Amino acid sequence: MFRASVLTLFPEVFPGPLGVSLSGRALADGLWSLKAVDIRAFAIGPHRSVDDAPYGGGAGMVLRPDVVDRALASVADGRPLLCLSARGHRFDQAQAAALAAGPGIVLLAGRYEGIDQRVIEARGLQEISVGDYVLSGGEPAAMVLLDAVVRLLPGVLGDPASAAEESFSAGMLEYPHYTRPAVWQGRPVPPVLLSGDHAAIAAWRRTEAERITRLRRPDLLGASTGQPGAI
Repeated sequence: MFRASVLTLFPEVFPGPLGVSLSGRALADGLWSLKAVDIRAFAIGPHRSVDDAPYGGGAGMVLRPDVVDRALASVADGRPLLCLSARGHRFDQAQAAALAAGPGIVLLAGRYEGIDQRVIEARGLQEISVGDYVLSGGEPAAMVLLDAVVRLLPGVLGDPASAAEESFSAGMLEYPHYTRPAVWQGRPVPPVLLSGDHAAIAAWRRTEAERITRLRRPDLLGASTGQPGAI
């Protein structure tokens, strides 16, 4: 079983969206497990502090390294240790697939101004970002990451081929989709999709995927050739 542990100041928000649809059914079926660990349970001193003012001054508070270390020690068992952070490496489909192939993950959802750098280094936490924006905390990012990983676990998707044809799986964005009715508000389905010619349909889908990727994410095409922005 794939095991996920999330260290958070707000364990009550989990499983949230992870408890419904594909991930929720997989959770109920025992294909993966989710444990939300309350960081406050490892607070220090009579005031049960989990954060303190940053050395050097500045706005906000910083999660204490001793508190975070104790929380991590309670679940660390060789699974990858990830910290959700706006300054981290950008999470992508390849990493989702790599994590899905492993035994599970431990996610640290930060809050406030951040986490003391010393515990990040001492525990070898890998800092991960889910996008170029700032959230109020790491919990939504943890849910995004887990959703991307869990849907790739064996038995979660009804049709395993679905994952192979999705955006980013082949280094491009996905082609457009159509269903009934064949004509809607004067807009017809592309004739090739009604032709029954599977080779022609496959060629059309690849051409459309390349076109959309070129327009919206040319950097992906560059990554596939090793040249930034190459088309």
